[in-house]
Amino acid sequence: MKSRVLSFVEDLRRGAADQYKYVEKALEEAAKKDPKFNIFITLKGEIPENLALSGKLAGVPVAIKDNIVTKDLRTTCASKILENFVPKYSATVVKIIEKEGAVIIGKTNMDEFAMGALGTTSAFGPTLNPLDVKLSPGGSSSGSAAAVSSGIVDIALGSDTGGSVRLPAAWTGVFGLKPTYGAVSRFGLISYADSMDQIGPIASTASDLAYLYSIISSFDPLDPTSSGNPWGNKIERIAREEPDYDILRSIKLKVPKELVEHPQADDSIVKEFSRALSKLESEGAEISEISEPSLLKVPQVYYIIAFSEASSNLARFDGVRYGSRVIMPEEVDWDTYYMENRALFGWEVKRRIMLGAFILSKGYYEMYYSMALKARGMIKSKVEQMLSGGGIILTPGSPIPPLPIDYDATDLSR
Repeated sequence: MKSRVLSFVEDLRRGAADQYKYVEKALEEAAKKDPKFNIFITLKGEIPENLALSGKLAGVPVAIKDNIVTKDLRTTCASKILENFVPKYSATVVKIIEKEGAVIIGKTNMDEFAMGALGTTSAFGPTLNPLDVKLSPGGSSSGSAAAVSSGIVDIALGSDTGGSVRLPAAWTGVFGLKPTYGAVSRFGLISYADSMDQIGPIASTASDLAYLYSIISSFDPLDPTSSGNPWGNKIERIAREEPDYDILRSIKLKVPKELVEHPQADDSIVKEFSRALSKLESEGAEISEISEPSLLKVPQVYYIIAFSEASSNLARFDGVRYGSRVIMPEEVDWDTYYMENRALFGWEVKRRIMLGAFILSKGYYEMYYSMALKARGMIKSKVEQMLSGGGIILTPGSPIPPLPIDYDATDLSR
């Protein structure tokens, strides 16, 4: 499907479109749908003056996940501890899209500090799925995915550490991408797990996804992990061109047996996935099944590393360096002050901080954290071997359908 955003920008350049009407429509849709789905934490109410007439995103409304800092626009990470935080600078990706003429209409709801998979841990209430309010929209980029799924905007920015763009995209019926680590600047993204966090695009079409990704992917000297865009203008050309089905004849598609035959994989999703594979095969794609048992260990490795890094990263939110204050430091001793202010964190964030602190403690660091780092390196090596000789690894976007919005994520036995 042709890029809606690109079509608008081209129409605007020819004088056949009105950027004010585009933004006004997005704001009207947001005002109408936000009360129903709880998509935004902070929503702009007015159209900015002097909207851009040129740029790759001229006059295009964009929704931004609320863990990406925006100058003079509240950024809360969906947490009471940052409820009144207004940044003095913008993230690199925000500067890039604004330079290209994009109009940020609001900051989207999310799981608190990007910790959660259901969109339900926000201090400002859960985001509801526009496709079915009884179902979770997925997390943690729940609001950004819902903003696109509900038709408020065509493109949005989220962040992905362990599936936080990909899962909500799958569960709300839109397109989402976690870019290669370092391809998009993380400067201005409030950290959850530094070694895995990545800002990623969400869009209503695959072409829009590619187009937004081509814009935000670039080298940033402010991000020490930035590697830049190795593809040049190739991604933008893909967004602009019609699909080339003949290319399937030269692509090797590889399906990991362990992920498709996983005991928790939903039969209906596996069936639809198999149907999609058959369609690709009929168009000339070469599909092979591969086996790599180590892939089943990815969740365990992810949680150990992510919780450990979160415990370290969130130590700064103590009411002194960052965060709201419940009591003033001169009123009580330091221990009481620290604990009272940290009580502003929600239950999921507290759980991950405590587990991370345990993992990093003396006697357990080598047993858990060091082993997880070694396991990650081993799994990375295995995946590189799977991709040797070229090809693409295919899996379902989610092996299970959306869970109920009232699913009890506090029950660790499930």
